[in-house]
Amino acid sequence: MDDDATSDPDRNIPAVRASDAERHETARILQEAFSEGRLTVAEFDERTTQAYQALFRTDLAALTVDLSPARRQFDPRPAPESDVRPEPRHDRVPANRVTGQPGTSASVAVMSGCERSAVWTIADAHTAVAVMGGISIDLREADLQSRETTIRAFAVWGGIEIIVPDDLHLVMDGFGLMGGFAEDRSTCKEDPRPVRQAPPGAPTVRVTGLALMGGVGVRRVPRPER
Repeated sequence: MDDDATSDPDRNIPAVRASDAERHETARILQEAFSEGRLTVAEFDERTTQAYQALFRTDLAALTVDLSPARRQFDPRPAPESDVRPEPRHDRVPANRVTGQPGTSASVAVMSGCERSAVWTIADAHTAVAVMGGISIDLREADLQSRETTIRAFAVWGGIEIIVPDDLHLVMDGFGLMGGFAEDRSTCKEDPRPVRQAPPGAPTVRVTGLALMGGVGVRRVPRPER
């Protein structure tokens, strides 16, 4: 018998690479599922990270296959150009938030202080080191080099404060050793407005690192008025 007669007809079809639009659509579905209580915070953070790192459409489909009806039979294939509609402006991240331009890649404070605030550009990988010193990183008015930004924060007998506006997704996975590495969920005294969830397709900021007899604090605040 001819082996081809019983073979899987799809076995030789190559995997199709995912596009940015397909990754953003998957992130939107995950955001909706999270808001409906279908995903825990940890699951949402993990799947969103995997979505932006996915190489193939099949990888994206696996992240939403168990989320019906939030998934709404998502087909990871791009829609025809004539069917593409822009998202409502009130739910979109400002178009100029991600510039693609090179940004600042390090903040260092050794027995001193360092502050990044107002209008500046942060690199896709930023390292912050505070040794018996203090660092403040404020992203409210910052431009981003990439849609995914990783801040590696290391505080040794020092402190690092990171302010993340709520038009960005936040993922934290650092830890403290005789120190604290945590998100500060108290209300911002400077801006009492409620902190909202990041809009679908928003860029992601991941904060990782170590607090050794020091502290790394991350605070989410309302996005700037524009």
